[in-house]
Amino acid sequence: MKKTEPITTGQMACLFFAFLLGSAIINIPQPLIEAAKNGAWISVILANGCGMGLITCIFYLYHNNPALNFIGHIQQKFGRSLMLLFSIPIVLQLFLMLSYIIMDIGNFFTTSMMKQTPSYMFHFFILLVSALSVRTGFEVMARMFVLLLSYLLFFSIIVIILTIPFFHVEYLLPVLPDGIKPVLHGAYRNLGFPYVEIILFSLLLPFVHKSERKSLQIKMFSVVIIHGLLLILAVACIIMAFGPLAGTLKYSLFQLARLINIREIVTRVESFIGIALVVGSYMKATITLFILKELLGSVFRLENKDIIIFPITLVSLLLSLTLFTNELEFTEAVQVVYPLYTTVIAVIPLLFITVVTLIKDGNNR
Repeated sequence: MKKTEPITTGQMACLFFAFLLGSAIINIPQPLIEAAKNGAWISVILANGCGMGLITCIFYLYHNNPALNFIGHIQQKFGRSLMLLFSIPIVLQLFLMLSYIIMDIGNFFTTSMMKQTPSYMFHFFILLVSALSVRTGFEVMARMFVLLLSYLLFFSIIVIILTIPFFHVEYLLPVLPDGIKPVLHGAYRNLGFPYVEIILFSLLLPFVHKSERKSLQIKMFSVVIIHGLLLILAVACIIMAFGPLAGTLKYSLFQLARLINIREIVTRVESFIGIALVVGSYMKATITLFILKELLGSVFRLENKDIIIFPITLVSLLLSLTLFTNELEFTEAVQVVYPLYTTVIAVIPLLFITVVTLIKDGNNR
């Protein structure tokens, strides 16, 4: 049996950043701007604040017993039966999440870059590489993702800098053309993806090395803040570049990169952003697969959890090929159903166990 090696807080923060950022910086702006219009950046602030609240609950439980995630806390306080009751919808959520990530990569390639290639080829190879990455171990993933995350951030920032001449600040006004309701709608979308997913990532916190757990909270909060600032920057730049069209252009950062043409020398920069999208989605898919492997292994009490990696991968591949018949159904599921389902099956259990723990701690004092 191969034991999962503990990692440093820096490596965990890097994994957390990769999980949050993933493909969000490229995928989030369009549906967010579509819902909230010019107030999309306010939606990010609201969703980010809710994310900070969730991570506060997570670390309250974590400091009570760093060896347990919130599913472990449920089992400890209420027994295995209730733990299974909460775990089953979370497992289903992780399967859906992994399949959606893979489908997004396939849709991107078949609509933007490699239109003649069938999407199942992208699904198969991304899932295969993710499965092989999970088998290499948690620490190897953490070290590798530092480089990949640097690539994603570097080219995203370069694109924003090179497109500054196309920005029109006046497009940011009026901030609330239709009142606060669209902003709340945008915050709901942004909360479901990716901030509620913080709860799913928290299942990995016990893997941090015991000697470094004290500094983990500060680094995780810092990651959430930096992620929010990057999303605000991306949303604002896309609005300034495209104005009223910003909410209609899918893969907004990719479309932004297409504007770059410096004396016919620096061109086709969107190819790098396309690769960045794949890199970000691959990192998130790999981390999701690892969480799913760990959770299922714990539920079934497996001695060697690695044996279920490829069965999980196969199920996810089949789901990615059969869940939807067209891209419209996929878009509706991701933007409407997914945030609600994630909030119900992840936020409610977390708040429930946090309140119970608060009450018990209060009674023990």
